[in-house]
Amino acid sequence: MGGLSLLELTLSHFRSHRRAQLGLDGRPVAIWGPNGAGKTNILEAISLLSPGRGLRRATADDIIRKPEGLGWKVAAVLQSGGQVHEVETWAEPGAGRQVRIDGKAAPQVTLGHIARILWLVPAMDRLWIEGAEGRRRFLDRMAMSFEPGHADHALAYEKAMRERNHLLREERGDAAWFAALEARMAEAGAEIIAARERTLDRIGAAQGDEGAFPRADLAMLEGDDGLPRQASGLAAFWADTRRRDMAAGRTLAGPHRADMAAVYSAKGVPADRCSTGEQKALLISLILANARALIADIGAPPILLLDEVAAHLDAARRAALYDEICGLGAQAFMTGTGAELFEGLRGRAMGLEVTESGGTSAVAEREVP
Repeated sequence: MGGLSLLELTLSHFRSHRRAQLGLDGRPVAIWGPNGAGKTNILEAISLLSPGRGLRRATADDIIRKPEGLGWKVAAVLQSGGQVHEVETWAEPGAGRQVRIDGKAAPQVTLGHIARILWLVPAMDRLWIEGAEGRRRFLDRMAMSFEPGHADHALAYEKAMRERNHLLREERGDAAWFAALEARMAEAGAEIIAARERTLDRIGAAQGDEGAFPRADLAMLEGDDGLPRQASGLAAFWADTRRRDMAAGRTLAGPHRADMAAVYSAKGVPADRCSTGEQKALLISLILANARALIADIGAPPILLLDEVAAHLDAARRAALYDEICGLGAQAFMTGTGAELFEGLRGRAMGLEVTESGGTSAVAEREVP
């Protein structure tokens, strides 16, 4: 696939940034400034160069800069697989997000074939102790980094399940109608399950021995002990549980109910029982393993978005993280409140200082101290 990096990034009326234009050189990027200055907004803009709603899961209208309300746009020049692509994504007020690649309109899922982007944000610190939805989303983003088509299967499954749920709530529809929807769900669902299992295998193999960041042993929990893995078995399962689901008004079991369990390998302790610091370290370990696995799989690391990651690490782990990122050759965008947090990257990274005045952010290139 060749190298993967952003060469240029332009934000127009994107949250606090009226306009920001950045020239990048492929190295990691340290971004610092006070809270509320607009650092995370830069990372969010980059996250929208991948399919979905970005690292904040915001609606298109939420991103529009106020008070102008003119709509927003993110444009990028992206080097990927030996090719250079011009990527644009934008939304007008009240309209959905649009994508253009090399001057041609494209569906969002196409972005996943060009740029593999992973992120870690403070909201994910509670991943191990909150509901299964966040862990499922985390697993699916890892799966999409290896297999961009995973997004298509997820969309197909959700669409068929919504239609089935509508029939269940209405308590109508003949058996053939249900069977057709269940067959579509089963075909996509089997692909989803298989991709998740392949992802866990890849991540497990890429973690290697215990280092600065602890190994996490991962397992997928389907949420129903009787849930089959193959399409034919899934279709039969939903046919058999149709009456139960009709009483509930929704599909009670399937890939949409799966969970992911993690254990701190060296201690044999489930992640939800680890300390806050250990839970954060496990997350970082998985992000780094994902990057290593992608290098083995496609020949290039992903772009990494690490929001406020340095502030929660001691000096030794911070240095280890920076060494790992540079060793991988990954273009990582990292934020922090002070430039001193990035001292270990002196000479190895670009520096950007973000300030804010009157609700408008400004970005200036600086030397990493």
